[in-house]
Amino acid sequence: MNVRKANLNDIDQLSVLFDNYRIFYKKESDLDSAREFLKDRMINRESIIYVAENDHKTLAGFVQLYPVFSSTRMKKLWLLNDLFVSHNFRGQKISVKLIDKAKELALASKSCGLILETEKTNVIGNALYPKTEFVLNEESNFYSWDV
Repeated sequence: MNVRKANLNDIDQLSVLFDNYRIFYKKESDLDSAREFLKDRMINRESIIYVAENDHKTLAGFVQLYPVFSSTRMKKLWLLNDLFVSHNFRGQKISVKLIDKAKELALASKSCGLILETEKTNVIGNALYPKTEFVLNEESNFYSWDV
């Protein structure tokens, strides 16, 4: 399984993966909007997306990272916002490979690290992240404001 940076040639397969990711989080399927959203992120260089691709050029999964900044550490910080592996490819440690690629980006960009959030009900993710050296911060409150 090869992990590499996504490009616009991946948009059709990547959109399907992204749509399935959104469905996992109980959102309505919207493949056209998924395609446009990802295309905009790539064209505007607003995120970095890595894909896992098998020998047959089939995309098995992806990770999408957004740059943010830590004022207290005065460095870039990467938000690992999206991580998804297709059901057909699970159990092959593809998520770990995608996370490892995200860590490479964090190191190469001289950032202070990676942050992520997942739902408490995401059993797979909540088992995966500690195994990949992420530490659960139980001392902070997470707040959101939705429009």
